[in-house]
Amino acid sequence: MTGDSGYGPFLTRRGRGNVLTHFIMTVLGAGLAVVLLLAFYSPASGGSGGSAQGSGMVPAPPSSAAPVGKSAQDIAARVRPGVVIINTALRYNSEQAAGTGMVINSSGLVLTNNHVIDDSTSITVTVPATARTYPATVLGYDKTGDIALIRLQGASGLATVPIGNSAAVKAGEAVVALGNAGGQNTITVAAGQVTALNQTITASEEAGSTSSETLHGMIQANADIVAGDSGGPLAGPGGVIGMDTAGNDAGSEQQTVGFAIPVNTALSVASQIAAGRASSAVAIGYPPFLGIFVGTGSDSSPQDQAQQGQQQYGSGGSQGCSASNAGLAAPSAIAPVSSGVLVDGTICGGPAAQAGLTGGAVITAINGQPVGSPDQLGNVLTRFHPGDTISVTWVSPAGQRTTSSIRLTAGPPQ
Repeated sequence: MTGDSGYGPFLTRRGRGNVLTHFIMTVLGAGLAVVLLLAFYSPASGGSGGSAQGSGMVPAPPSSAAPVGKSAQDIAARVRPGVVIINTALRYNSEQAAGTGMVINSSGLVLTNNHVIDDSTSITVTVPATARTYPATVLGYDKTGDIALIRLQGASGLATVPIGNSAAVKAGEAVVALGNAGGQNTITVAAGQVTALNQTITASEEAGSTSSETLHGMIQANADIVAGDSGGPLAGPGGVIGMDTAGNDAGSEQQTVGFAIPVNTALSVASQIAAGRASSAVAIGYPPFLGIFVGTGSDSSPQDQAQQGQQQYGSGGSQGCSASNAGLAAPSAIAPVSSGVLVDGTICGGPAAQAGLTGGAVITAINGQPVGSPDQLGNVLTRFHPGDTISVTWVSPAGQRTTSSIRLTAGPPQ
């Protein structure tokens, strides 16, 4: 999931910054408990995908799963071989992230959360059971449901997680959560019980944010699910029943609370992705990428957008391109127009930079359609795909109006 400060499929929002980032969530109707989406983000130290071949590659939940064992040790021992460690680089955000995934097909299909892989410019997956590491590509994702399907390149003969039936789960059932806790590149186990079903949680990047996402039908458990566990299994005696997604902020509550997406829901989305069926919720492959840094919101005034950037990052940004958002600052000179989308900067080597766009320019139209705010630009560009050529009209800081054809490339998943 991305919010106001994550970059979208076609442009780069003003980034998260070089800090450890969590997503804060609120449980509706549950006393406003604070929990976190559980990808682990940290400062960075230094092709486009397609669909799977046929929906039959994704398993369906069994009508009656064979028990994997009654004790936490039994459950973990059966599930662990199919659990993998996911590490991503977020080059344009100057960050790295870590999470967990579940192998659901022996040829390398891995189920995980969208927020584990969003904004990533490269993904590597380590299979602890074999100590092998694979590059991975994104087959598709549902950002509103926080579900993604990726493929390990060159993988075969992998152990898969045993799939349970989340429709049969009952409160009080013993469960274990397995994942890459703390991004330490090792799989840990946390035991607990299912404490509630069909929970609704609302997610935002930070407390008080006006941008949020809502997840429905979540399984709640008292297993100690922490950052880095995202995308890992919540498993019971009948197999994996959910995908770990959120956990409470330990400093805000004494009681441990974790949330998982029901595995039936996750596999349904994975099957749609594997079959290459895009929808209003599901994106297939990689999104288009223009390669510009912009603000957020519906304000059409470039001057107001510049002020927003100055308040957040300071002023004095140059018109030159950037490799990432590190050191990003609002441009000191902007185009003399009253409406449009202010470009804070461009990605070096990206489509916009190659076309001559610079920081301080203001985009006024796409394919002749006026755009008056960052949000409106985003809505227009979602209609396109990598490889599409669009007409972009902008005004330079010197006041020169230009219209140029720009070919969109494949960008990081949203």
